[in-house]
Amino acid sequence: MSELLRSYLTVAIFGAVAILLVSSLLGLGSVLRPQRAQGGKYLSYESGVDAVGTGWAQAEIRYYIFALLFVLFDVEAVFIFPWATRLEAYGAFGAIEMGIFIVILALGLLYAWRKGVLRWI
Repeated sequence: MSELLRSYLTVAIFGAVAILLVSSLLGLGSVLRPQRAQGGKYLSYESGVDAVGTGWAQAEIRYYIFALLFVLFDVEAVFIFPWATRLEAYGAFGAIEMGIFIVILALGLLYAWRKGVLRWI
């Protein structure tokens, strides 16, 4: 058997053992767990507030947009910190490029502000 085929066989054996181990532990857990029905277990619960009504309630879209804006500016910080540590290596070209990057992000923040996304009321 070739060395390449042997390495693939090793990976396949470890994968099969992992799948067997996970499935056996999940099966053992389903056999050993209690089967009592609990009334309050399946009720909706969000942030300490009891569910109102029995239907599905849609959250406002601005909360999701606010979360996306947070992720956007968090990623901005991930790009700015390494750039700031190596600013002298990038020179004027790097400063101009980062300026353009910050202006584009500021325009996005201005757009969100003008649309009222940042208001909590």
